[in-house]
Amino acid sequence: MPIVDSKTGKTRKEYSTAGLIQAANLMRGYNLITLHAAGSGHSGGTMSIMDITAALYLHVARHDPQNPFWENRDRIIWSTGHKAPSLYLGLGMAGYFPVEDVVRLRKLYSPYQGHPNWHMLAGVEASTGSLGQGLSIAVGIALAAKMDKKNYRVYCLTGDGEHQEGQIWEAAMEAGNFKLDNLCSILDKNRLQIDGWVKEVQNIDPVADKYRSFGWNVIEIDGHNMHQILSAFEKAKTIKGKPTLIIANTTKGKGISFMENIAGWHGKAPNREQMVSGLKELGLHYRLDYEKLLKKADEYQAEATQKLMAKVPKFSRDFFWNRQSQMKVAMKPTRAGFGNALQRYGDDERIVAIGADISGSIKISQFYEHDESRRDRWISVGIAEQSGTALAAGLAKEGKIPVFGTYAVFSAGRNLDQLRTTVCYGDFNVLIAGAHGGVSVGADGATHQALEDLFQICGLPNMHVSVPCDALETERATEEMLFEIKGPKYIRFAREATPVITTKETPYTWGIPNIYRYRGEQPEFIDAFDVKLATEYKNEKEDLTIVACGPEVPEAMRAAWILKQEFGIETRVMNLHTLKPLNPKPLVKAALETGIIITAEEHQVGGLAGWVSQALHNAPELYHKPLPFGSIGVRDRFGESGQPWELMWEFEVSGEHIAQKAKELYDLAKRTKPKTRKTTKKKAALKTTRKKTTKKKVTRKKKIQKGK
Repeated sequence: MPIVDSKTGKTRKEYSTAGLIQAANLMRGYNLITLHAAGSGHSGGTMSIMDITAALYLHVARHDPQNPFWENRDRIIWSTGHKAPSLYLGLGMAGYFPVEDVVRLRKLYSPYQGHPNWHMLAGVEASTGSLGQGLSIAVGIALAAKMDKKNYRVYCLTGDGEHQEGQIWEAAMEAGNFKLDNLCSILDKNRLQIDGWVKEVQNIDPVADKYRSFGWNVIEIDGHNMHQILSAFEKAKTIKGKPTLIIANTTKGKGISFMENIAGWHGKAPNREQMVSGLKELGLHYRLDYEKLLKKADEYQAEATQKLMAKVPKFSRDFFWNRQSQMKVAMKPTRAGFGNALQRYGDDERIVAIGADISGSIKISQFYEHDESRRDRWISVGIAEQSGTALAAGLAKEGKIPVFGTYAVFSAGRNLDQLRTTVCYGDFNVLIAGAHGGVSVGADGATHQALEDLFQICGLPNMHVSVPCDALETERATEEMLFEIKGPKYIRFAREATPVITTKETPYTWGIPNIYRYRGEQPEFIDAFDVKLATEYKNEKEDLTIVACGPEVPEAMRAAWILKQEFGIETRVMNLHTLKPLNPKPLVKAALETGIIITAEEHQVGGLAGWVSQALHNAPELYHKPLPFGSIGVRDRFGESGQPWELMWEFEVSGEHIAQKAKELYDLAKRTKPKTRKTTKKKAALKTTRKKTTKKKVTRKKKIQKGK
């Protein structure tokens, strides 16, 4: 059915089969430009599913772009949320908004998030991004339609790698059991995932037979043949008493020769040369004015930047990284340190590395990439975090040292019950890597930015937790946790390149924080600070202490630089790299000696602040002592798309925001500072004098009255 007017029932726009083929081709062209403008995104999958998208939004589904919440509309759920650009282009082509607006993809404040957010864009039916969940949402919607006696249909777009998630099979079983004939799932079977060919990572075939065994009607088609696509959708509408799965056999990167069937194009955007080359292959380099579209993207970015910078605290000069003639710093992703440690120490026969599809991204694959003899100790479980975690526990039970890693939103959240009941309750020697922690993950957006993992992980009994500050400290922490720490353990690190603030000579001892002190501007940022173990540090009577972990440590150091240069405030910076078990002594000492504590974390406020606050409140030495306490972190909100450093400012976790909070508490402490003993004595003496004077006056008055 064509796009309709929900009020009159009349057709708004109708596409022929030939028109749909042309539309899909045009959408591929827009996709290239949009991804290039964003500088990141998923080229391969958005290209493979584009024909399905064009058919669904321009011909098959009943919907009205002028009335996005029409109650009788068909619902389309994108379980493969990373293919969001295709979703946005489908909506744009259907008329929900000008299709050219999608060039704002993945930019700060844009509704075109890296993964769909249904609160930000009309036409998006659900916020998705964590694979395997969309089919369950679709089952719920289809059930609601049955309960309400509605005749709308529900479509769900899934991927083949996604079928390695256990939840999708639970949903498949439910849909068959409930006989949801108003549900149609489309499997974009492009045969590739991040780690390679699906059949080599974790083979899902015979997927058609599996669905049939769950009571589904199954149709297999060429996912790039528009006639077959339309025919399959029409057949699905006629099936009664069971849901339908359309297996669309597709080509990853379809239409662009250098992208087709290349796993490396899963999460990669084209550069300018590749974009122009791709447009030529599609025959669109003259039709689409990409210069105009890219200018539109740049203009939007300028507006977003202006809006953002208006909120950033200002000082007499720009203290941001590497923007001055001195105080230069090297940048390196903390995840590189994790990979380097596995590469260096992987010869130990007890170590087994377990990948969960994003192995190259988090660097866990360095375990075997430079030494093929380790391949037999490399296990790829695919997109299966829950099973991978419990599998690691089994390996640990038999004496192995398993290392399981994926993005922290999945390695600390998706598998939380397995961590709690199997790993921690069993007290197994399993190392869990929580990669891509914090908002600095960037343009992928909320679904991939771990902001709650420390709540989840630190609350587990027996768990050990490390949040190292840079790439080198991550490498040292990984070594420590592999060989010295026994039991469940979790290491959290970031995605983006962050300042390197340690060297091989920098002290590192598990459970003992490092103290950094700013000494004055130097050509190199790292040389402007002295660093000592907290146990060896002597009080310098600083004005305040900033306690930080992870990449917030260099931000805290930058704040110390700002505070000294701008206000003459001396700051003690504490790198609390071991978060659990927490060592309270250096915290209590800092509170007693400096009188002001600020915590800084790239996490929801409380992941660090809660532990620090608890340690201070439980210290008898601090009873009845006033202690100004402030916290820097994400304020009870989800992340969003944007460049990493934009998000550090937007979510107020930058060095500028730390310095602002520190100055605020410093000024407050000065205003409310308890009176000195000397001043108190003077006041007491003055009060006594006043009492005597008053007594004399009363006596004199009585004498006068008596004389009268």
